[in-house]
Amino acid sequence: MATLGEKFFAWFDERFNLKEDLRKILKKPVPPYATHPMYCLGGISFLCYLVLVVTGILLARYYIPTPEEAYSSVKFIMQEVTFGSLFRSIHHWAANMMIAAVVLHMFRVYLTGAFKKPRELNWIAGVALLLTTLIFGFSGYLLPWDQLSYWATTVGLQIPASIPVLGPAILKIFIGGAEVGAETLARFYFLHVFLLPMIVFMLLGMHFFMVRRQGISEPL
Repeated sequence: MATLGEKFFAWFDERFNLKEDLRKILKKPVPPYATHPMYCLGGISFLCYLVLVVTGILLARYYIPTPEEAYSSVKFIMQEVTFGSLFRSIHHWAANMMIAAVVLHMFRVYLTGAFKKPRELNWIAGVALLLTTLIFGFSGYLLPWDQLSYWATTVGLQIPASIPVLGPAILKIFIGGAEVGAETLARFYFLHVFLLPMIVFMLLGMHFFMVRRQGISEPL
């Protein structure tokens, strides 16, 4: 007897022929060289991102993005919420692993020449994903609103501020005032929870589509 999930999928498949499309995607052969661990870094990055999305949603239920409540809400998550400390630790380490995996993935693509014709656009999408991942980590670092995150963000913001001509304008966009404060926290929270996830999903869609269409590049 078919389960509820099977009946639900059959209902959709009858209207959109999903089974045939999924068969084409899942049945596509993978070249032998693509089973090497260095070719799995992109998948590891995506897995880390999915972990970050799930744990981030759970943490967002209790986090309050205001200077008065941010630190105490993080403390509440760590000490009072069931498994709160576990999920925050997973979120923290998944973020570090994702950054490391994306950087290593970019090195692998560069060293194996996978960025060359006809994959130039995929390389550009990958570079954009790398920059977005770094901004993700930077924006999330401020959210606990403790001394370490406050001063690390203050120092880190001096990097874009040093860009000729555009630096002061970029700094003002991030800070929202004369110094790191409530406006900065609100903007970083908006970046971290709303804007950057949408950008990442769009870039990932482009990235996966081009990998699917062009295949996995052969090593030099």
